[in-house]
Amino acid sequence: MRTRFAPAPTGHLHLGHVLNAEIVWGAARLLNAAVLLRIEDHDRTRSRKTFETSILDDLDWLGFRPDIFPTSTFRSGRCEGRQSDRAAHYEAAAGRLRASGLLYACGCSRKDLSGGPRSTGGEIVYSGACRDRKLPLDGAVGWRVRIEPGRERFDDLCLGRQTQDPAGQCGDVLVRDRLGNWTYQFAVTVDDWLQDVDLVIRGADLLESTGRQIRLARLLGRAEPPRFLHHPLIMKSAKQKLSKSDGDTGIRDLRARGTTPEQVLAMARTAASRLI
Repeated sequence: MRTRFAPAPTGHLHLGHVLNAEIVWGAARLLNAAVLLRIEDHDRTRSRKTFETSILDDLDWLGFRPDIFPTSTFRSGRCEGRQSDRAAHYEAAAGRLRASGLLYACGCSRKDLSGGPRSTGGEIVYSGACRDRKLPLDGAVGWRVRIEPGRERFDDLCLGRQTQDPAGQCGDVLVRDRLGNWTYQFAVTVDDWLQDVDLVIRGADLLESTGRQIRLARLLGRAEPPRFLHHPLIMKSAKQKLSKSDGDTGIRDLRARGTTPEQVLAMARTAASRLI
């Protein structure tokens, strides 16, 4: 079995990431699974190399040792655990969808979409306005995958039986934006498939992404989706989750104040105990 820890280098780690790492490595020990480290820097406009370095340093300091793609492999240069080094895999996956007639160009801007329909959860549902426009699939447009109505059912290992309709939640899924960035939904689906991840452990804020990722994986050719576990989040307030800019929970800031790794781990465990 293989699971993964997959931070985005758009800021420094905070206690919420430590909680996730604790659950990931704890599950791996329990299940005799391997932990893969993935740096999800698919968004080139927000990702920073300094944040990647900070994440690697914090993981070493806290004692979280990946079995696949240890931190040293990222420091040495190109690494298959870093999404910005995996463009060829995403191009090939998009090519599979294009050959199946599922991929099309979308010329809609954020402004065009802002007034469109929304799901019951408030998410913008793409109307399919560009489905039949036959725009060229070049760098000036977004790339979308046709998502037909239909339910995806899965048993979340923490939250129980789930049923989602990706078409009703978001419509046709954007896999590459107009700036050429591969989207989170597409990149993680491709990576979890090609990197043989069969247990995805992440925060409950990503639960709504699961049905569309299962659908995308099937369209790409993955026969069996991974198992999913979505755990509660450490919240800053009743309605606000922790942010990478929160100095009171940021690992970098806690380290600077002289907090030890053992104290940071204890803080995350204490916060987790309040969620149960």
